[in-house]
Amino acid sequence: MIVSDITLYEMLKAKLGEKEATAFVTILENKVDKKFEEAKNTLATKEDLAKLEIKIAEGEARLTMRMFYFWIGQVAVIAGMLAYFFKSVSH
Repeated sequence: MIVSDITLYEMLKAKLGEKEATAFVTILENKVDKKFEEAKNTLATKEDLAKLEIKIAEGEARLTMRMFYFWIGQVAVIAGMLAYFFKSVSH
């Protein structure tokens, strides 16, 4: 069950008094805000996830280009080996 600030204040006001209830709720709010700020720094935001997706896409593009260059190199080596083989066999 979630208790709102007003409900908590009203419950404490009846037991402790208005001044003490206000002080307690204020202290509690400050602690909750501090914990939230600490947690916010460790959690990923939508902006963080978007940046990560961009980095992944860039990495995939670089990897695709490297694979293409490797494939071109392999074709060149095989063509060179076949040319050398057929040249040596024909003599």
